[in-house]
Amino acid sequence: MAGVRRRVVAHGRVQGVFFRDATRREAERHGVAGSATNAPDGSVECVFEGDDDAVEAMIAFVRGGPGHSSVDSVDVSEEQPEGLTGFSAG
Repeated sequence: MAGVRRRVVAHGRVQGVFFRDATRREAERHGVAGSATNAPDGSVECVFEGDDDAVEAMIAFVRGGPGHSSVDSVDVSEEQPEGLTGFSAG
């Protein structure tokens, strides 16, 4: 899959509030590959890979606080695409 890859870390009340599952559903809707995982510091780390518009839509989705979350801040970094397929919310 050509396109872009972004690593997105969401801080706030983001664990135990269906954040990862809501993100997975939205990513599948946009055709974005990647993952959403809980980090030990209480944040959720996401990797989004796909076309630029779809990945930007996912970043906006995370900033909006999916599920019952309350997002305080979001860190976004650019990475080289790896050709991921599917989306994991484990």
